[in-house]
Amino acid sequence: MESVTMNEVIRPLSSQIEQDIDRLCANTIRGLAMDAVQQANSGHPGMPMGMADAAYVLWTQFLKHNPADPAWPDRDRFVLSAGHGSMLLYSLLHLTGYDLTLDEIKQFRQLGSRTAGHPEYRNTPGVETTTGPLGQGIANAVGMALAERHLALRFNRAGFSIVDHYTYVICSDGDMMEGISHEAASLAGHLQLGKLIVLYDSNRISIDGPTDLAYSEDVAQRFAAYGWDVQTVDGHAPAEVEQALIHARAMTTAPSLIICRTIIGYGSPNKQGTAKSHGEALGVQEVRLSKQVLNIPQEPLFYVPDAVYAHMRCAVAVGAQQQQEWQEMLQRYYEAYPDLARTWEQMWQTRVPTNWNEILPSFTPIKGGLATRAASGETLNALAPLVPALFGGSADLSGSNNTTIKDAGTIRPGHFQGRNVHFGVREHAMGSMLNGMALHGGFIPYGGTFLIFSDYMRPSIRMAAMMSLQVIFVFTHDSIGLGEDGPTHQPVEQLANLRAVPNLYVVRPADAAETALAWRIALERRSGPTALILTRQKVAMLNRSEDGYVNGHGPLASAAGTLRGGYVLLSAPEPDVILIATGSEVELAVEAAYVLAERSIAARVVSMPCWELFEQQDQTYRDSVLPPSVPARVAVEAASSFGWERYVGPAGATVSIDTFGASGPYQDLYRYYGFTAEHIAAVATQLVAE
Repeated sequence: MESVTMNEVIRPLSSQIEQDIDRLCANTIRGLAMDAVQQANSGHPGMPMGMADAAYVLWTQFLKHNPADPAWPDRDRFVLSAGHGSMLLYSLLHLTGYDLTLDEIKQFRQLGSRTAGHPEYRNTPGVETTTGPLGQGIANAVGMALAERHLALRFNRAGFSIVDHYTYVICSDGDMMEGISHEAASLAGHLQLGKLIVLYDSNRISIDGPTDLAYSEDVAQRFAAYGWDVQTVDGHAPAEVEQALIHARAMTTAPSLIICRTIIGYGSPNKQGTAKSHGEALGVQEVRLSKQVLNIPQEPLFYVPDAVYAHMRCAVAVGAQQQQEWQEMLQRYYEAYPDLARTWEQMWQTRVPTNWNEILPSFTPIKGGLATRAASGETLNALAPLVPALFGGSADLSGSNNTTIKDAGTIRPGHFQGRNVHFGVREHAMGSMLNGMALHGGFIPYGGTFLIFSDYMRPSIRMAAMMSLQVIFVFTHDSIGLGEDGPTHQPVEQLANLRAVPNLYVVRPADAAETALAWRIALERRSGPTALILTRQKVAMLNRSEDGYVNGHGPLASAAGTLRGGYVLLSAPEPDVILIATGSEVELAVEAAYVLAERSIAARVVSMPCWELFEQQDQTYRDSVLPPSVPARVAVEAASSFGWERYVGPAGATVSIDTFGASGPYQDLYRYYGFTAEHIAAVATQLVAE
């Protein structure tokens, strides 16, 4: 049986009745937007009023979705990148039958409501991603579209198109100005990423006024140069929008841009087409006049005609039937392809192994040590065959970041079977695309670059943390230890920046053993992103055996304490001082402890790879690692001292770097900035003497 579509339900109407219902539905969306913003006395009414016609056509004639199950895997994805126009999305969700009541619409922008000022993922059924920072939504959508293409090629078989959906975006002039949209659009065009359709609300108005104050480029030519299929339509002519969407859906070998020429605040007699309708309520009098123009009753507020509900809530029955047919096909697929079905289940549930001791690589100490970026690459390749959801790449640094899954293929223009992505020098878009893949479902995405360039992708990292997405950020070249590239590439404040992001785990392992466990932390964590902070230079592979450390001291504790965020690496029965370190500086702290021992000063060494995990441990455990009775503490980290006061306290000290670095061999830099066992021991000795 062929699946019924919304068109087949709503189109057997006479032409005039069809036009009347189209106009009535679009104007109802406008009325809800005006009333909600006016009641809140806060918001952006102009964009929903301007894009009501085009959005209505998309949602009622093309969008495949089931309001009763917003998580249906094969639904079309809809991203409102212009998140300030949130009332457009909330109106569509309510009118098409999602679990979003009219009472919630009336609570727009109020504390605790499901209709926040900008759409929030997990807060509102049907919201696919948190948008607001302009450009993020477009880049999320590129990630979603890439996810769809990869899964389709990985799983679809003749007669079984279990992955077959589109990704739609509504964006604004502001989205087009933001640099991230350029990065993402460039890569989408290069990859020939079909089934991605962007409707651009070209109303030529921004908050400051007409966009020609700062923006005059030819967007159509720009996107054509990127390799997109481009059309321009009257955004207030439903028939034009419909034909443009039909054409775009047929363009499976290129992403599509539909430029919708619209009037912001459409229907407002005194404010349409002006910045006055962009970011503020229209005003009671202007709302009244606008309703007269649009033939909307003045009372009650938030008026929805029964005919609109009857018409638009056809989506409930249509979506339920479409999903039921898909479920039946999926069941037949399970019977025909049981091995693929098991992989499908594993990916969609993002299941990871539990036999970690058997699958994580073990590292035997070798002369000269091993960079943690190299240990990370080995760990990734040990895990990838067992975790099919792992998918990612690097921003043109795959060889340096060690982020390539061997023998897994590479995403190329028009070819999406591989598991490795070359994002190019596009850190900002990479971060947001990773978020889009996680939002799509079926992936544990990861992406690599140098730690210094986390600055370029910090908005995306913040959004991943805000949305509690399981995304893994692989940051290498983590300190002045990268050496000769100098201060432009040497991170100083980046660790503190990342640690300030709520719900982000920042893991800086000390050696290969801790690095393997850092990947376990990232894979087991479902409630937020993880940043792995890794060295360029080789570091000692700490000898944790009974034979002790290289010079006979020890023994050092197992790396298992990494899973608790911080642990006692080198114990002292009654310590005089505690040395706390992360990453490459842990081995220096251990060496300093031996120097102190020769001075009859007992030093405990604590490895603290992840502050956030350590803070989640109970107080008893934290006190066992950092006993309050020992106030003499030295934190050692080749980064900013900012934040370490929480662990060293008022009586402690840091060996850190609060200036920018310099160009030179890393060994010379470490000596110059005081990262030596002798200097650490001297600081500790002075603390104990005080």
